[in-house]
Amino acid sequence: MDKLKGKTVLITGGSSGIGLASAKLFLEQGARLAITGRDPDGLMRARDELGSDTLVIRSDAGNLADIGALMQQVANHFGHLDVLFINAAIATAAPMELVSEAQFDDIMGINFKGAFFTIQKALPLFSAGGSIIVTTSITNQLGSPDFSVYGASKAALRSLVQSLGLELIGRGIRINAISPGPIATPIFDRFGLPADMVKGIKTGIAQKSPSKRFGQPLEVAKVALFLASDDAAYLVGEEIVVDGGMSLL
Repeated sequence: MDKLKGKTVLITGGSSGIGLASAKLFLEQGARLAITGRDPDGLMRARDELGSDTLVIRSDAGNLADIGALMQQVANHFGHLDVLFINAAIATAAPMELVSEAQFDDIMGINFKGAFFTIQKALPLFSAGGSIIVTTSITNQLGSPDFSVYGASKAALRSLVQSLGLELIGRGIRINAISPGPIATPIFDRFGLPADMVKGIKTGIAQKSPSKRFGQPLEVAKVALFLASDDAAYLVGEEIVVDGGMSLL
């Protein structure tokens, strides 16, 4: 217990799924916490679950003005950051010939550009001993039909983590990544597909997995806790895969 006692943590995309599970676990471990999200209803539900001590901020992860305002709010409220968990992302399914420029820009803008500038604008709040965690995906190394732009955005993040691992370690700031496989989060419900089709997709993925199931958000959150804590003090620029063996196929 208390692995994050006295540490200030910001989780982007913290109102559902992996982000919310991590927020709950980090609070249990003594963190002072801020989370972001775009959906007002989701943020209200998260505030109810996390309690009034959590700073809950509506912020668009791909909007640079929002990112700047977010860091100012964190600075005003906490004064500094010890841990930044970049978890906000979107995924849209479409075959290559149907991907529009707007769709491409939206995915890359949130998943990659937004992550890059969130780190950049958070750096002044860090001192030595800080930890940055980035959620990537096993699609950054596996072919994923209909998710080519999403997979490319996550591959870009993997490269960024490696480069910034070397660039930031001299400041005493570690950056590492978590690469989830199929996790039971609301993301599949946001594709706009019929419920029976979503159910069929999920069943097919679970049957393909060596573990024969989806992972749970808490299973990823526990890896995030490890990377956030001093237990991972000698881990730099790495990516931990949490996929039940899926990427071994």
